[in-house]
Amino acid sequence: RRLKPFMLRRTKDKVATELPPKTEIVLPIELDGAQRDLYETVRVAMDKKVRAAIDSKGLARSHIVILDALLKLCQVCCHPRLLDEAAKAGSAKLDALLELLDTLLSEGRNVLVFSQFTSMLALIEDALRARAIDYALLTGDTPDRAAPVAAFQRGDVSVFLISLKAGGVGLNLTAADTVIHYDPWWNPASENQATDRAWRIGQQQPVFVYKLIAQGTLEEKIQEMQRRK
Repeated sequence: RRLKPFMLRRTKDKVATELPPKTEIVLPIELDGAQRDLYETVRVAMDKKVRAAIDSKGLARSHIVILDALLKLCQVCCHPRLLDEAAKAGSAKLDALLELLDTLLSEGRNVLVFSQFTSMLALIEDALRARAIDYALLTGDTPDRAAPVAAFQRGDVSVFLISLKAGGVGLNLTAADTVIHYDPWWNPASENQATDRAWRIGQQQPVFVYKLIAQGTLEEKIQEMQRRK
């Protein structure tokens, strides 16, 4: 309260007035039968496990169990194979992503796809290769970060798969006019920083940001938490 009269908060669009408009679009994804059943099975099992841990250890000492439960639920939303490599259930979210990419690429868009899971990026890679779609990839294991960035900026590829942690900061990707967040992250600032790889000074085109959210799942809770923050 004492500092407030002396502080001025300026958002990016107020400082860099030359930036083109940015449009955020939330795409609700309805999980199909097998994936939905798996999500409910994991949710019930994790609910029992978390409650048992809290009863025996207390809330303060149950954080690891709680985080593990949240991780598993997020993985099922992305693709059942993140939880179990032998899972036969498909992913409604991956299907939606591929359908969206088909539309965007047919319109000549250049797209950044962010995910917190490098294992999910690997599954997206497999799907893109099956469709003969060229792409670049950047994760924490990428030895030469400059090479995929340069390939995307030159227009050699139109899809750039990026892990949220490895590519959330320090990249200039103004060749992109579309950003897709495959899965939500708890801290909205992390997603905003990732989006700002494209929506930054030097960008000449309007930027569209798509967020894929599985309906009736933990992802909606994360999105609500982001709004509160």
